[in-house]
Formats: sequence, C-alpha cells, structure tokens
Amino acid sequence: MPLYEYFCEPCNGIFEELRPMRESSEPVPCPECFKDASRIMPTSFAAFTFREGYPRRIPDDGKYYHLGQKVSKLVSSGRPNEHPEVNKPEPPRKKLKGEISEIRDMQAEARKGALTDLSGNRVKPSEVASMAEQGRVLKKGTPRT
Repeated sequence: MPLYEYFCEPCNGIFEELRPMRESSEPVPCPECFKDASRIMPTSFAAFTFREGYPRRIPDDGKYYHLGQKVSKLVSSGRPNEHPEVNKPEPPRKKLKGEISEIRDMQAEARKGALTDLSGNRVKPSEVASMAEQGRVLKKGTPRT
C-alpha cells in the first residue's frame, strides 16, 4: 500500500497514512483531533536514480561523492579509497633563504675541495644539494686520500 500525506486544518498538522490507492482521495481522521483531514501533495520528496552505475539523489547537481565528500569526477585510477580531490598530495617543501645560502656555501667549499661527508670522502659540488636533502651530514675538512 502506498503512503499518502494528509493535512488537518483544525490542528494545522501534517501526517502520513498507509492506504489503498482506491481510498487515497477520501478524508482520513486526524490522529490528534480526530477530525477529517484532506490529502495533500507530498511535502518531502526523496528519489534515487542511476547515473553511470551509481545511485543519484534527485535533484542532481552533477557532483559525485567519495567517502562522504563531494567531488567533481569519479576515481579513474590510483590507490583504493583515495581520491585526488579529497586526498591531495602535499606539495614539496620550499627551502628557506638560510638553507639555500647554506647549500651555496657548502658548494663553494666543495669546489675548493674542503668538504667531506662523515666517512671523510670528498663531496662533489653537484652532489651537495641532494645530500643535504637526504639529511646526510657534511663537514669542512680535508678528504682522506
């Protein structure tokens, strides 16, 4: 049996009632004041339809949902349960001015041949930036021969 909504004028109330279709337009006694209430059009509407294989709520705004968050596109590839709009990768950290000048100073020392790693090996000027990013310790000193 379908569910219909009814409006009671004396108590200004809206209620729902399960009734056969043939009796849908007939008045129903209100559960509050027991006076006859007339049928009205539904005040709430919830419907689902399918678009691209996924259920969509009406009205449709053209967006998708990924783990409860609105996104504009479906996931086409990548890791499971990750969406590029929801799980944005962190941008690489920018070096501070002090770090840049420190790397330049270390490169100048490496050109002179006065920069070594912890093992005492000579460091080339082209390797200084990558070694500093890796967190390797570089120090002033004469390399072992």
